[in-house]
This record gives sequence, C-alpha cells and structure tokens, in this order.
Amino acid sequence: MKQTVTTTETMTEESDQAPAEQPFRQRRHAGSGLTGFFGRLALVLASLPLLLFFVLPLVALALRVPLGDPLAALADPSVGQAIELSLFTTLLALGLAILGGTPLALLLARVRFPGRAALETLLDLPLVLPPAVAGIALLVAFGRFGLLGGVLSAFGVTIPFTGLAVVMAQLFVSGPLYIRTAVGAFSAIERDLEDAAAVDGADPIRVFRYVTLPLAAAPLTGGAVMTWARALGEFGATIIFAGNLPGVTQTMPLAIYLGFEQDLGAALTLSLLLLFVSFAVLFLVRGILRQRAGDVTR
Repeated sequence: MKQTVTTTETMTEESDQAPAEQPFRQRRHAGSGLTGFFGRLALVLASLPLLLFFVLPLVALALRVPLGDPLAALADPSVGQAIELSLFTTLLALGLAILGGTPLALLLARVRFPGRAALETLLDLPLVLPPAVAGIALLVAFGRFGLLGGVLSAFGVTIPFTGLAVVMAQLFVSGPLYIRTAVGAFSAIERDLEDAAAVDGADPIRVFRYVTLPLAAAPLTGGAVMTWARALGEFGATIIFAGNLPGVTQTMPLAIYLGFEQDLGAALTLSLLLLFVSFAVLFLVRGILRQRAGDVTR
C-alpha cells in the first residue's frame, strides 16, 4: 500500500512539472534545427552564391537596355519580321503538338502494349538531346539526301531552309514536353468517372470531351504553355535544319545570334523580350498548378 501511494505521488509530481517544462522545451525546439533563427541564417548564406549567380545575369540584362532602345529596335524591319515569324511558327508548332500529341498521350496513358517503355524513352529523347544533334537528325531524315529526301524530292517537296523546316524543328524539340505532361494528366484521372459516363450511354468521343478533357484541362494548359515557350526559344535545331535567312527562317533566337555580331542593340532588345515572355509563361504555369492543387485539396 505504501508503495502504491509513493508511485502515485511520484506521478503527480511529474505531471506538475510537465507543464512548466513543456514551454521551455518548445522554445528550445523552435530555436534549434533548420527552422530556428541560426538554421535559417545558415540556409540563406549557403544559398546566396548560387542564387546570385542565377539572378544577376537576368538583372544585368534588364538594366543594360535603355528605355528608348526597345522601341527603336522594334521599329527595325528585320526585328519585326523575326518576331512575326516566331509567333506564327511557334503557334503552328503548338497546334500540331496538341493535335497529334493528345491522342498519342492518351494511348500511352491508357493502353498497355509491348515496347511501351521503349517508345516513351524515344519520345523523351528530344528533351535531352543537344539541339545541334536534333537539327542534324532532322536534316538526315528530311534533307535532300536524307532518309525521306529522295521521296520528297520526287514530289517536288523541299523542306530544309524553309519556313516549314522552322516549324518542324520547333515541334521536334518542344512537342515531347506536351506529350509528357498530357500522359501524366490522363494517367491521374480516375477511370471510374469515365466508366460511369460510358454506362450512362456516352460514346468515347463524348466521354473524352465532357469528362476526360475537363479533368485534365489545367495540366494540359500548363503543358501547352511550356511547349510554346520551349518552341519560342529554340535555336540549335533551327539554325542547322532551317538556316538563318532573314524574313524566311530567322526567328527571334536566330536574330539575337546575328544581332550579337552586327547590331547589339537589337540583340539586347530581343533578349529582353524573350526574358519577359519566359517569366510570364512560368508565372502563368505556376498559377495554373497552384489553382489545380487548391481545387484538389478542397
């Protein structure tokens, strides 16, 4: 009995001490580790060199161009032609990527077949290939003496160093980005929702239009915007496969390359324009993804 009383008293003393010690432990835990003041300070100091390395060139580019230079450079006919050609070809490449990439992504997301992993790897290759290699690959495939060059020449079709070559180069390097995003979007959709619509009498086209497509709209939009931005910045494959002909194949990145040797002001203006467009694209995509994440958590 005495032992029981002693144990009870000991537990009471410990419970009385716990509330007093708990705030101290919480304060000590809050001020230690990576979440504490010194931990955060260490993270900031460790991150600062690489952060400055990424940010300083962008800030320097924005500060290097005087306010009056962009307007003067945009009045240059060659600059206007490069912008117009870039917008036309990239929008066309994006349309082809969506038109052909959507059914291909749906096939990869829903159908299991032999060699599927190898096919996905081949489709991802343009994303990691050096742009110069992509340009050479297009040239030996569709050039005059390429794999299909003889067949195309027989029908009077010449692709290299034309506007069509620009679109093909942009599509080759940016299209897999949309396909990869679309595969992930379609794979994340619950099949029960589509099956329920099919049971109610909807045909496959209606199921895709009214169920699958709305559910995948946010990631597909983000993937399309990123694909367009990647096509807009394409350089290596374009200059090898399409050349750098002003008014014909000279896109904005190619005009920057030529302007660096002849007209630095035009090159700086186009570089600044591409910088702002890229920032706007990334900001838009992040907003779409945040909105999607918010809708999922509700």
